[in-house]
Amino acid sequence: MTRFVQGADRGQSTLLPECLDDRVADDNPVRVIDAFVAALDLAELGFGGVEPAGTGRPSYHPAALLGLYIYGYLNRVHSSRRLEREAGRNVEVMWLLARLAPDHKTIADFRKDNGPGIKKVCARLLEVCRKMGLLATASVAIDGSKFKAVNNRDKNFTRGKVERRRTQLEESVARYLAQLGRYWPIREFAAPSRMSG
Repeated sequence: MTRFVQGADRGQSTLLPECLDDRVADDNPVRVIDAFVAALDLAELGFGGVEPAGTGRPSYHPAALLGLYIYGYLNRVHSSRRLEREAGRNVEVMWLLARLAPDHKTIADFRKDNGPGIKKVCARLLEVCRKMGLLATASVAIDGSKFKAVNNRDKNFTRGKVERRRTQLEESVARYLAQLGRYWPIREFAAPSRMSG
């Protein structure tokens, strides 16, 4: 017998199946993502596929793929191929997607087809975080007075700076979506022409 902690036998069957919910703590951010996405009206935000088509192969619900994108945004996972891998190996993502495993093309197509909706959701997520006090804020001067104190250029906000910061955040979301587009470029393929003769 060795003096190291021993792991379980990989081939050993368990008597009771494990519950995936037990693997995700109650204060895990994926639970917040799940609750946030569940509270959204995706049809109002412009997401396609909220109502399933009557024919054809069943599709993924937009809420599942949106939750995956928000998870990727918060954890700096930008590539649709990396998001696909995370769906197969990361317990948090397995919980968030209820063990669905969309492929990278499905993930990239969702981003391509729902870009404006994703931008609206990111803006709404920032509003919710701000209301919940999750974003770092200090005090706000109402009358516009500036006092010499522990105040530097980065902590001193005017109306113009706040508007510029809002624009920067919107541009940041746009850059994020553009970066996703670089990882999975969208190509138009021409139909092959038939040769006569």
